[in-house]
Amino acid sequence: MNQTNLPSHLDQSDAVKARFDRINQRETILEVRDLGKRFRSPQGEVEALRGINFSVRRREFVCVIGPSGCGKSTLIRILAGLENHTAGDVLLDGKPVTGPGQDRGMVFQGYSLFPWLTVKKNVMFGPLMNGRGHDEAERDAQLWLELVGLDKFADAYPHQLSGGMRQRVAIARALVNQPRILLMDEPFGALDAQTRAKMQSHLIDIWKNIDITVLFITHDLDEAIYLADRILVLKAHPGEVQEVIEVPVPRPRAPGQFNTPEFLATKARLEELIHPAPEPLPEDEQAVKPHMIRFTDVRDNVE
Repeated sequence: MNQTNLPSHLDQSDAVKARFDRINQRETILEVRDLGKRFRSPQGEVEALRGINFSVRRREFVCVIGPSGCGKSTLIRILAGLENHTAGDVLLDGKPVTGPGQDRGMVFQGYSLFPWLTVKKNVMFGPLMNGRGHDEAERDAQLWLELVGLDKFADAYPHQLSGGMRQRVAIARALVNQPRILLMDEPFGALDAQTRAKMQSHLIDIWKNIDITVLFITHDLDEAIYLADRILVLKAHPGEVQEVIEVPVPRPRAPGQFNTPEFLATKARLEELIHPAPEPLPEDEQAVKPHMIRFTDVRDNVE
């Protein structure tokens, strides 16, 4: 990645420095150069992304965050080959990305499972479409279902599963084709807080145990810090790289780290980038406080 920044008052521990030394010695999997995206709308031409530059190394976990409208989902759809870019280059293992391919796995916020197929047949679908035999596809599907802890639900249908279980099936379906990189577009955004926390832990366990690189879109700052090695921060209108932060929270990660100085300082820096304090308006432009109608007795004020 081009630029890395930590909270200025926070030094990396020796263990964190060693982790990033190891990461930086690995080969580059994904490279994005001067990426831009424009599209036409009823209001005229819109520039969604401008001059995006970053790279991701093998087995790195990178999160992308930014305010609403910064183009996070547009970016990941371009990386997946589901949408065209209008400027720059996207290279996976040095080869241009020009469309979808089995070298990239994609997990969406919606579960995107076939409701008429069982869990196992959902996972088998990709390998069968890629020409693998039925027995091989079934064996691979069973292995991946074991990895995500759903082998006992192989013959269930999606509607019989909880939201978190369905997302685990979606992850298994994305990984069964053995992609080089797993692209995830706010995959846990529709889950309740408890299920989301469990899914984050499941994902870390999966990532630790297989040779996969992850690029993960989220709007949740805690989630980004908990999961990522590096966080790519975009600014909006148009989407541009504002900063890249090396997460100083040591691995292995645990929920108890949410209150550590490293975690809190990183979150404060992200808040500063994404929600900067607004500049005060001149006195003659300040909004007039609206008159509020009271529906309670003035003697019954609350503190």
